[in-house]
Amino acid sequence: MNIQGEVAEGFEPVREAFVRNFEVRGDRGAAVTVYRDGRRVVDLWAGTKDADGGGPWEEGTAQVVRSATKGVAAAVPLLLHQRGLLDLDAPVGAYWPEFKAGGKDRAVVRDLLAHRAGVPALDRPLDPAEAVDGVSGARAVAGQQAFWEPGTEHGYHAQTYSWLLSELVLRVTGESIGSWLAREVTGPLGLDFWIGLPEAEAARVGRVGAVEPPEPEGGLRTRPRRNVSQAYADPSSLTRRAFGAIAPLPDENAPEYRAAELPASAGIGTARALAGFYAALLGDTEDGARLFTPGTAALASRELSSGPDRVLVVNTRFGPGYMLHGPASPLLSPASFGHPGRGGSLAFADAEAGIGFGYVTNALAKSVTADPRPQALIRALHASLSAA
Repeated sequence: MNIQGEVAEGFEPVREAFVRNFEVRGDRGAAVTVYRDGRRVVDLWAGTKDADGGGPWEEGTAQVVRSATKGVAAAVPLLLHQRGLLDLDAPVGAYWPEFKAGGKDRAVVRDLLAHRAGVPALDRPLDPAEAVDGVSGARAVAGQQAFWEPGTEHGYHAQTYSWLLSELVLRVTGESIGSWLAREVTGPLGLDFWIGLPEAEAARVGRVGAVEPPEPEGGLRTRPRRNVSQAYADPSSLTRRAFGAIAPLPDENAPEYRAAELPASAGIGTARALAGFYAALLGDTEDGARLFTPGTAALASRELSSGPDRVLVVNTRFGPGYMLHGPASPLLSPASFGHPGRGGSLAFADAEAGIGFGYVTNALAKSVTADPRPQALIRALHASLSAA
């Protein structure tokens, strides 16, 4: 395997784990970047641009990162809050009156961001054309009857998060979320990340594809809990309905999907951009750029939802737009926040360690929150930091 890029002295374990991802964990094309205290200490890429083997992965290759998009998109409402333009404790209906229907009148903005809004699914799924037309999604979630009283429980809004967040940002700013992000964040910082891929950048983006998970090291495979397997297998379950809010499933390699502004799932970018984005949230960049004040960074890692997840059927923790690691994890500090993408991609910030981390892959495995490839990279990063 021809690994390209570089690692700083002391971070060689991350390179070794990256190599092993290709050798035993099924990666076909991937990249990982890590910033520490404003310095890029890991920047690696390898494999093919396309999951089916087409072309080499190059320095600027970008990929669809699925729900890792949510973590980038979450910065928009938090920056609006930081600027005094959005009150997290205000009813969503104060900005979007139509959202009050269906028992959602008491839902506040914090509920929407922390997957407590009660609308993780739709009674009638949208087809792919409706999902990206900029109108049908917002109308559907506004009119949807809540599945629980908003604010009382939480459940991962896998797809509906796109229309909830997009419409909220549109009502507050008069601008689409992808346009606002490009103008205020990724453009000024020079980050190759888009919610709504410009046609001029399309040639840089590889094709993603599903892969079967490899046999685990040591020969033992952890089977999902029976109740989790049943939830994903049952077409009537809230789990299946949440992930199936767009039906049939869209083609993630299609130009129209990549051009759509779907902040729950269709963001496209490089590992370098994801790591640089999270570093910039903390102010840990080479030029000292900082997006979040210390107070906003602390807010991003503040737990708003915890416990049994009505959709994922396991215990989960969320802050305002960010997924938080489990309290028993020894690898990340309580000041960390970020988001995985179903199938592999992962990006996060760890304020205590001064880390901005981004991993992107085109080989999408059957994982939601704990893919072994980024987990191996995090373990290696932790070992590097511990040995320093």
